[in-house]
Amino acid sequence: MTKQFIFGIVGALLGAVLGHFVFGWALRQGFYAMILPGALIGFGASVARCQHLALPIFCAVLALVVSLLTEWRFRPFVTDKSLAYFLTHVHQLKPVGLAMMAVGTALAFWLPFRFRRS
Repeated sequence: MTKQFIFGIVGALLGAVLGHFVFGWALRQGFYAMILPGALIGFGASVARCQHLALPIFCAVLALVVSLLTEWRFRPFVTDKSLAYFLTHVHQLKPVGLAMMAVGTALAFWLPFRFRRS
């Protein structure tokens, strides 16, 4: 592993933590910004300008996981607040929320991917 790859992983993890908490702050202000966790993961990883394909793939998977955990933590279902119930009923989330998760995940992949050489 190169230093750039490790730096990209660290940037992605910092972006994940920041995105999770900034989403919570924005939600308390009345904004639903589910795109933030994924976008900040991608931005954090892109600072490294790493050219390994594994980094964007890692970021996309991390973005999807962090987005789901963030949604569950800040907006659980009313009937059952367990993670297992949430994961089995993800399809019941509002389409705009699912779309924002998808865009955030795509950004998490694309932002570090754009530095790859052809």
